[in-house]
Amino acid sequence: MSIKVLLALLAASGLLGLAVGYVFRWLLVLARKGSIEVEVKQLLLNAKLEAEKITSEAETRVKTRLAEVDAEAKEKEEKLTRAEDRVFKREEALDRKQTELTAEIDAVKAKIEEVRSMKERADALMVTRSEELARVAGLSREQAKEQLFAEMTRQSEDDFAIRLQKLDRDGMEKLERRAKEILTTAIHRLGNSVASDTMATALTIPNDELKGKIIGKEGRNIKAFERASGVEVIIDDTPGSILLSSYDPIRRAIARVALENLIVDGRIQPAKIEDAVEKAKADINKIIKEKGEEAAFEAGVLNLDPRLLQILGRLNFRTSYGQSVLQHSVEMAHIAGMIAEELGANPQIARAGALLHDIGKALDHEVQGTHVEIGRRILQKFGVSEEVVKAMQAHHEEYPYETVESVIVQVADAISGGRPGARRDSVEQYIKRLADIEEIANSFGGVEKSYAISAGREVRVFVRPEETTDLAARELARNIAVRIENELKYPGEIKVLVIRESRSIEFAR
Repeated sequence: MSIKVLLALLAASGLLGLAVGYVFRWLLVLARKGSIEVEVKQLLLNAKLEAEKITSEAETRVKTRLAEVDAEAKEKEEKLTRAEDRVFKREEALDRKQTELTAEIDAVKAKIEEVRSMKERADALMVTRSEELARVAGLSREQAKEQLFAEMTRQSEDDFAIRLQKLDRDGMEKLERRAKEILTTAIHRLGNSVASDTMATALTIPNDELKGKIIGKEGRNIKAFERASGVEVIIDDTPGSILLSSYDPIRRAIARVALENLIVDGRIQPAKIEDAVEKAKADINKIIKEKGEEAAFEAGVLNLDPRLLQILGRLNFRTSYGQSVLQHSVEMAHIAGMIAEELGANPQIARAGALLHDIGKALDHEVQGTHVEIGRRILQKFGVSEEVVKAMQAHHEEYPYETVESVIVQVADAISGGRPGARRDSVEQYIKRLADIEEIANSFGGVEKSYAISAGREVRVFVRPEETTDLAARELARNIAVRIENELKYPGEIKVLVIRESRSIEFAR
């Protein structure tokens, strides 16, 4: 019984618990529902406030933007108004100018018509006057015109002749005076010492016993030396001296260096001789290069091809009438530069043309042609400018003077070679050579007189025009040149100039 009661109590308590739990849960749900509603109401309130705030700010921005847009529209409207005013004023100005221009055109047309009518009246008056003059003079209009033109031409020719004579006289005096000033200035500003050389080089030896070693057994050493160097060795009774003879100065220089080295070494034999000559060639080539570079630097001529400088340096061993050709060229470069500066010409071209004017002499024993023509080919081969070639090619008048610098180079050549002490030559040989040249020229028929000038480098032959034709004059020049080549010995070349001049003279008494 008690168990049933207990179970009943337990069941009752369980039902009660369920009822209490349900009630409690219902209360909890009611409480949470009230809290959510409060939150929702708060969120709605906050959203409403935020919407009102956003709406207010948007209205404010819209009002501000509308104000800005109104201001911009007003400003643009004012600009358009001002632009319309300017366009309107410009149109008014253009209308006024168009009116004025139309008036001016009308005035010019009226003046043109007036001038045309005046010209027609003038032409009519000239025709009337010409007809009247022709009637009075008894000449037609064309005849009167020809006589008038002839008289005006004669008067003009007389006036021109008098004026030209005056200009020629005054101009020549001024030019001669200016030329003397320029040449005197150039000569005074430069004065160099002059070195001389001959066809033979004397070599001093320590003692005469070396002459036997140089000759060698049965002349073996001296023959080997001459064969290797291309130089003739002259050993005579002169104490302490040996002569090296050759027309080529570079060969003489190589032979001198080689023989000096052999003497210092003491072992003179064919094998050593060949080695010494080869070594001397290398030494001389180095000296040639250095001399060429020094000359170009001293003359102020830069950017030359190294191979051209090598050829230029060979002139250090070449002489003309005892004057070193390289020193002569450097001296000419200085003189030409001075004269070019005085005349307003190009000093660089003048210097380069003067420095390279005789470069053909470095190879004239190896290449056919005059040293001027050889020099032209050398400069053109190594890309020297055409202005420099023109400046150097006319210094012996083989080519015409094409630039001012070409005349300057010729003048500088005359100054450097003609100043006292620059060159030397035997007086007897010099006089004899000139006399022989003139004698050969005078021996031909039809020759009136002849003069050897320019230190024997040119002979001018005057022929009788009634006995010699132009064609015969050309043949005469060739025959004289051939005889001079065959009968005389001379340095360089000789220019033969045959002059045939006829004059007709009458006297008005």
